[in-house]
Amino acid sequence: MATVPAPAPAGRPITVVGIGADGWPGLAGTARQALREAEVVIGGPRQLALLPAGATAERVRWPSPLRPAVAGLLAAHEGRRICVLASGDPMFFGIGRTLAETVGADRLRVLPHPSSVSHACARLGWPLDATEVVSLVGRPLDSLTLALHPGRRLLVLSADAGTPAAVAALLTARGFGASRLRVLEQLGGPAERQLDGAADGWPHPPGDPLNLIAVDCAGDGVRTSVVPGLPDSRYESDGQLTKRHVRAATLATLAPAPGELLWDVGGGSGSIAVEWLRAHRDCRAVSIERDPVRAGRIARNAAALGVPGLRVVTGPAPAALDGLPVPDAVFIGGGLTVPGLLEACWAALPPGGRLVANTVTLESEALLTEWYRRWGGELLRLAVAHAVPVGGFTGWRQAMPVTQWSAVKPSGLPVTPAAAPPAPPSTPAPPSRPARPAGPTQPPHQPPAV
Repeated sequence: MATVPAPAPAGRPITVVGIGADGWPGLAGTARQALREAEVVIGGPRQLALLPAGATAERVRWPSPLRPAVAGLLAAHEGRRICVLASGDPMFFGIGRTLAETVGADRLRVLPHPSSVSHACARLGWPLDATEVVSLVGRPLDSLTLALHPGRRLLVLSADAGTPAAVAALLTARGFGASRLRVLEQLGGPAERQLDGAADGWPHPPGDPLNLIAVDCAGDGVRTSVVPGLPDSRYESDGQLTKRHVRAATLATLAPAPGELLWDVGGGSGSIAVEWLRAHRDCRAVSIERDPVRAGRIARNAAALGVPGLRVVTGPAPAALDGLPVPDAVFIGGGLTVPGLLEACWAALPPGGRLVANTVTLESEALLTEWYRRWGGELLRLAVAHAVPVGGFTGWRQAMPVTQWSAVKPSGLPVTPAAAPPAPPSTPAPPSRPARPAGPTQPPHQPPAV
């Protein structure tokens, strides 16, 4: 669910000043005046070192880890004139976002400096609006994989001096070793320099930690579609995999949107959660899988396909749903007849939340039919056949048909936290159609993932 910042607390405005590698000389007069008038300046060691001796404010370093300390540090200096120093544009992968979420945007006065990305595009002659930016600052290296496509231009924000070599190694491993890398160090400053080379033979030792990497993607890496329905071969699997065409139809029904959270219940190989996350960088997902071996496989698939941020919860549902954040959508690909599972997932959804469940067994199909009768939605059967050799001819081989129920939770129903004991739906079946139990009293053998 989208988060709305709390109202800004009363207090003095906080000025956020972006500063580049050119330091004090590169600042506009307004930014210099704000720093001269400040009573306390908060920033990282590198930013604070760029201030001249004439800036007499108390200098305070951000602690590590930074984010949990922001509110307390600002509160400790409440009532004083505070300036926060940030690299480049504070609102572009910078401290500005954290500050806005902590004290409210209305309390901030942001004075941006050109970002490293703006400087890089100016040096390279790349149009900024057509250049994808990937940050590896505090993010896994594998998250770069999602952006790798032949012919694409990328700007990668480095975590440190070792990032260029790590990026070169990843590109080579993913089949993009022919990509040209240019490392731009200290952009906009007097020590600015550029290093050039191919990923598969990157010749340069670690340099300045303040760097950005420009990537011209090239090579024979596997072409990966940006829409759901990746080939089954892209996944490590023991057979518990929602197959390609059913997966594409399922993701279309789940309808991911930026910022939304999916519960993938009975993860199997994690394909539904992985492709939900691939739909947009701001999508979030939790894959719940009771088998530890499969849970590890899900994590590997997520890393290999560029979405290492997938959260994997190991344990049986519905118990493993306890304490998870409220989902925008739930997919159930296995374990439908486990007592209380469908009820718990439905109860956890907020009004307007979507639930999609797939099955290939008659027992689970009967359960979905009953839920369709109670709550409406859409009940359909997906059937896929593949052409295969039949002697010297060709015929069709039918895959097991998949029954899918999908529904949007209506408004006016209570939202039950996942931690609460599962309960039957609160709205009874119509009197003319008496309801039957939602599932058998004993969990049957786990059906294949669909």
